[in-house]
Amino acid sequence: MKVIPQNGFTLLEMAIVLMIVGLLLGGMLVPLQAQMDQRNNADTQKALSDIKEAIIGYALANGRLPCPAVPSTPTGQTVSGVSAGASVPFSSNVCSILVGVLPWATLGVNETDAWGHRYTYRVDTNFSDSNSSNTYGSGCSPNPAPANASFALCSPGTLNVLSASPSASPPGVTIAGNIPVVIISHGRNAAGAWTPLGTQLPASSNADELENSNGDSTFVSHTPSTTFDDLVVWISPNILFNRMVAAGKLP
Repeated sequence: MKVIPQNGFTLLEMAIVLMIVGLLLGGMLVPLQAQMDQRNNADTQKALSDIKEAIIGYALANGRLPCPAVPSTPTGQTVSGVSAGASVPFSSNVCSILVGVLPWATLGVNETDAWGHRYTYRVDTNFSDSNSSNTYGSGCSPNPAPANASFALCSPGTLNVLSASPSASPPGVTIAGNIPVVIISHGRNAAGAWTPLGTQLPASSNADELENSNGDSTFVSHTPSTTFDDLVVWISPNILFNRMVAAGKLP
């Protein structure tokens, strides 16, 4: 009886085929990840724009900017995402903290960015104290004092946004100065961001990203790179003043 040879793949041929398939799949995953990052970036940018409007709306209704929420409070607790005064919720003349996370519950916005992490929120004390015991900042003595706002048209913010870290060579230049409030998404790498569990992720080794999570009054914003993916927005004092004047909150 004649034996008919069986055609099939040898182990070597199978290995080559699997390697080729792996390379093809790997090549497809990179564009897919890039598409997801673009979508998350766009969604977060839109959310940050809505957050800015919510903060201005809060100022129009209350005459001041909201305090940060306590970052270490897990989601689901009574005071989660609530503007924090000396007690939570806000019930004193000044904020108990000036840097924390966005008070999403107070503002009625989403808790996290598109990557699932909380927004860092930093506010100036002259713009966030109560209307009954307000301070206006160095060199600002309005006469008459505003009756419906905790700050005046001459109030200077103390926050600054630079093009790079002050420790960079050359150091960054100021692209926005005397800012009353800054909001940050820490991007895909989430370095320094707070999670809904109330834990903070490790800080970045990148000096520019570190400026956005170290709790001081200096922040960095520039084009994203492989080591910097923070999204940083702020409210210009002039825009805030114009909206407050138009609403009759400032003279």
